[in-house]
Amino acid sequence: MAKYSYRVLDKDGKRKKGEIEANSEEKASEKLKSEGYTVVQVGLQGALDKDIKINIGGGVKSRDLSVFCKQFVSVLNAGVTIITALDMLAEQMPNKKLQQALKETQAYVEKGGSLAGGFALNPKVFPPILINMVAAGESSGSMEIAFERLSTHFEKDAALRGKIKGALTYPAVVCVVALGVVVVMLLTVIPTFADMFLDMGVKLPFATKALIAASHFLAGIGGVLSLIAVIGAIVGLKMFAKTSTGDQIFSTIAIKAPIFGNLTVQSCSARFARTLSTLMASGIPLLDAIEQVAKMMGNKIFCDGLMDAKVQVSKGVPLSKPLKDMGVFPPMLTQMVKIGEETGNIEDMMEKVADYYDSEVDLATGQLTAAMEPLTIVVLAVIVGGIVAAVYGPMLTMYNNMDNL
Repeated sequence: MAKYSYRVLDKDGKRKKGEIEANSEEKASEKLKSEGYTVVQVGLQGALDKDIKINIGGGVKSRDLSVFCKQFVSVLNAGVTIITALDMLAEQMPNKKLQQALKETQAYVEKGGSLAGGFALNPKVFPPILINMVAAGESSGSMEIAFERLSTHFEKDAALRGKIKGALTYPAVVCVVALGVVVVMLLTVIPTFADMFLDMGVKLPFATKALIAASHFLAGIGGVLSLIAVIGAIVGLKMFAKTSTGDQIFSTIAIKAPIFGNLTVQSCSARFARTLSTLMASGIPLLDAIEQVAKMMGNKIFCDGLMDAKVQVSKGVPLSKPLKDMGVFPPMLTQMVKIGEETGNIEDMMEKVADYYDSEVDLATGQLTAAMEPLTIVVLAVIVGGIVAAVYGPMLTMYNNMDNL
């Protein structure tokens, strides 16, 4: 008998996994079904575990969800049942985590559960906006419309994230290259000149002495200590960022930082408007919509401000007032929310605002890239120029002294 790893759902819809001995995969599935389980996946021990290890850290992105929602709508419009649609999409889904989540959802729906309930089994894969909008679509009979809106929402969100990532990639790459160039020069070039200066007995200026000392430091135990210090600092900052205080500090920096702060505000405004419009257009109550938007902002200042806005709205205060009192949203956004409240059409107004701030993010990323290019060139010139000056300065002094003899 071979050992098989399995994932199943019990009678209450809870996920379970473990091992079972059987003569074949089919026998293992039959044995599990006879025990009252709904089989999600069965595979030879090791093969299934390998699949899990490969996908640790490989999350489901907005673009993956957008593709799934778009395909799901097409399949449903073709007259395919939900269970069959889930099975079809799970088989062709390239993202393994999403594939596994769809299989678990299919098993849950086969047992008589709702589609939204099946998605809720994997909250790390399916965000609250998808679960709640699907639930609203199921209750109103407008499932296709819900998935079409979700597809548009995730597509816009993926585009927004891509713009921001693209704007930050260039300076990050340049900084890494600059650091690499400096380290290589300190470890390979500077030691050669240091030996030459030592043989000639040249009197060295402070900058050259500091450069040689840094080279010796990196070439010895100092290099290992520096690497440990850098890794420790990165890990420490990440751990600190997960604390409430650290999250608050980094969120404030993200908003107030020169050059980057405007991009943060614009992108948060676009995400707020787009998500609120999508939720309200799907029939989600305003209070629930505000809470879901708050959880999706990714910035503690915006999140805390929106949660406070939810409390005030529950007391009868118009949404535009707490948004204005937050002091972080642009005035135009709060004014448009106020107009939407007066006209009773917040969702359409927010969709227009989202389109506007999407274009503003485009402009901001272009300006950021344009500003960072000359800045990074200047930084590189200063670093490399400083090293060259520190190396060739003593040599020029030595040649001048030889000419004067």
